Amino acid sequence: MKLEKQQRAELREDPRQSEILAGLLAMQKWISPKYFYDAAGSRLFDRICHLPEYYLTRTEVDILSRQRQAIGRILGTGMELIEFGSGSSIKIRLLLQNLRPENYVPIDISRQHLLLSAQRLKADYPWLALTPLCLDYTKPFTLPVSGNHRLGFFPGSSIGNFEPEQAELFLAQLARLLGAGNGLLIGVDTPKEESVLNAAYNDAAGVTAAFNLNILQHVNWLTGAKFDSRRFAHVAFYNAERQRIEMHLRSRQPQQVAVAGTRIDFSEGETIHTENSYKYARADFLALAVRAGFEPVETWADERGWFNLHYLQVR
Repeated sequence: MKLEKQQRAELREDPRQSEILAGLLAMQKWISPKYFYDAAGSRLFDRICHLPEYYLTRTEVDILSRQRQAIGRILGTGMELIEFGSGSSIKIRLLLQNLRPENYVPIDISRQHLLLSAQRLKADYPWLALTPLCLDYTKPFTLPVSGNHRLGFFPGSSIGNFEPEQAELFLAQLARLLGAGNGLLIGVDTPKEESVLNAAYNDAAGVTAAFNLNILQHVNWLTGAKFDSRRFAHVAFYNAERQRIEMHLRSRQPQQVAVAGTRIDFSEGETIHTENSYKYARADFLALAVRAGFEPVETWADERGWFNLHYLQVR
């Protein structure tokens, strides 16, 4: 009993546990999407990126592939290249030869995935200097390396996971981190047919469902909870009014789950909101970026206009 009390006290000191508990005690229960990315979640997301329904990755990769020389001409070479949410560092490979960065700083919350990806990159690009950082990039942080010429890379439309007001604050945080005159290359998904959007987050193979449900296993590990993912169902739909995809986990039955000693009650059909993915028209996103302290320089898009890759400079 004494050991159990000590474990609970240690959990309460963990800010991740406090954040998760606060979300689960809210009227609309929620868990931040950053908790998708334990080792298992990162592997599942890699699988999602190759699904036929998930157009985002292949569309952004196509833009990077077709426009890599034009991107290189505008962005220059020899910079300190910082990637926020680097994951498997697949997209950065399309830029490394042209940009020839002095140092590449991949940042990710999943340590195992980050270090493995860094090892693979170093093997394929022996000339590349690497400084991997395992941290939550949504929180303010400082870089252990200093360079006058910095470029941020934020692919995948992860900016859509923030509420618009939070997205503006986060971009302002990146502007301060990068410094005046430096740039940010950022991928942004756009509004399109609901059928395309809904299919992208409800794939036939059920990989996105497994990814969504896996967040409960990560929460179990972080907080000592005992969620049974079989008692929840994956739900994803496009909210046209708010121009966003919403992902939820719906309780299949009335149940109670203890999270670090706090009882969380679920009624049948009640949901945990796990992710938003806002879709931005070009003008709307650029207006947001300007409010955050950036100046638009160039935008590249695919032929259908399904995805935009924006280059912005800090004022």
